[in-house]
Amino acid sequence: MISSEHSGELPPSVADVLEPELPAMADEILRAIGEEVPEYARPLEGAFGRGVRSGVAQALQRFLALVRDPDTADPTFSHVYLALGRDELRAGRTLDALQSAYRVGARVAWRRIAEVTASQGFERDVISRLAEALFAYIEELSAESVEGYARAHSELAGERERLRNQLVHALLRATSRAEVEALAEELGWTVPHTASALACDAVRVPGLAGRLGPDVMATVIEGKGCVVVPDSEAPGRSARMVVAVGQRHAALGPQLPIDRLADSWRLAAATLALDPEHVGLSIAEERLADLLLLEGAVVVERIALRRLAPLDELTPKARERMTLTALAYVQHHGNAAAMARALHIHPQTARYRINGLRELLGDQLKDPDARFEIEAALRSLR
Repeated sequence: MISSEHSGELPPSVADVLEPELPAMADEILRAIGEEVPEYARPLEGAFGRGVRSGVAQALQRFLALVRDPDTADPTFSHVYLALGRDELRAGRTLDALQSAYRVGARVAWRRIAEVTASQGFERDVISRLAEALFAYIEELSAESVEGYARAHSELAGERERLRNQLVHALLRATSRAEVEALAEELGWTVPHTASALACDAVRVPGLAGRLGPDVMATVIEGKGCVVVPDSEAPGRSARMVVAVGQRHAALGPQLPIDRLADSWRLAAATLALDPEHVGLSIAEERLADLLLLEGAVVVERIALRRLAPLDELTPKARERMTLTALAYVQHHGNAAAMARALHIHPQTARYRINGLRELLGDQLKDPDARFEIEAALRSLR
């Protein structure tokens, strides 16, 4: 940890002179840290105190060992400083306090080291190299703690992601209330009475959840992003979702009691699949007829084969024309004028097409059930 670049092959006698000073130096460092770093201005007791005391003592001892031999290897040494970084995260603090403690410790240690080496007659060049070595060493200890903090943060994020995934799956399974509440408590999440499921591309989940606020719960379900939105019909919530989705594609299921979240998710996921190229927020409640056809795709296919078979005998161009005519017919109850407006054709042309349609589909057009099935099949085809 101390390279020859910084130590300049310091004479081992420097370590011999400094070693008797270590206990007093450690006490002085601990006292200064308690006075100058507010977060550590408390008795150094328990695990916290042992960690700080051990860190200071080991740092000083290790520094002298490296002065004697810069190539001294101790693979377990960094664990102390990685642990200090982890402990800061677990205590709910940033690294600012620990970094301040390192700076205070370096300053106090250097003041004592400078006094002792000067009193022992070491040359200025040796003392200068010793200063460089000490401050480079403290920087490396600080870097170890930064890494420990980052590792702990990553582990915590991974654990929270696992819990979120478990919670959303539990909600969709409508599992026991006790299991849901236990998972929610670990995450600090309040289980809502009602919620909607929001479906989106899996890669959009983190960003979308972040924009919607801390009360949503999100994960990936079978390749699709699933965001649980509590009280989605609350004032302002809809507008916020539209803004959060922006130019991306997402679909919102209906707000339902929380034990029926699976129904909201099923409709949201199906709505997302209706139009993959859609931009913005799709609302499942506004696409119920299309969803009905999508969910009953096999039934609609059978209806089409049964009701629309005569159209298959036409040329592609004629089939397209008569398909549009048939849909307009059932939607406007055979009113030629209304059909003409919908198809952008002359009313006489509409009447001509109606005659042709009646020749193809016959008495089906007089049967209400048949007309319903024809419209369902035609809407599905469209």
